[in-house]
Amino acid sequence: MKKEEIYQYLKKHQISYEVNEHKAVFNMGELDSVKLLYPEWDAKNLFVRDDKKRNYYLISVKGDKRVDLKNFRKQLGLRPLSFASADDLMAIMGLTPGSVTPLGILNDIDCKVHFYMDSEFAGNIIGVHPNDNTATIWIQADQLIHLIREHGNEADIVEV
Repeated sequence: MKKEEIYQYLKKHQISYEVNEHKAVFNMGELDSVKLLYPEWDAKNLFVRDDKKRNYYLISVKGDKRVDLKNFRKQLGLRPLSFASADDLMAIMGLTPGSVTPLGILNDIDCKVHFYMDSEFAGNIIGVHPNDNTATIWIQADQLIHLIREHGNEADIVEV
């Protein structure tokens, strides 16, 4: 799904959202120059895989939070983790680097990606790209979890 298809998908599923259209941003540093509606709720998204390239994970945390992948994997009992390649990102979620988002999981036809959302978002909103880094969508984090589970992917709220 591309950006407009994401908007239609959310409307079809009666998910209310707000949109910030903005210039393309490719990392959290570039986002500092963009005026966001709710900057404290913007998500940083890490697409990682295990050392056997069998399991893929998307981790969403607040934009200013650092993620220690070694501690994260130990906490959840996962194999060693590293960042997935741009080729894997395109093949699995149809995304390019700089546009990684939980909404890309809706393109994961084989439901390979396990989504982990930081517990800081629970009960609040979350800002994510609509599969395109020229906008940020603000939706209820709990609704995002529901959409991903409804699609067939695993999704969990964890303390990162």
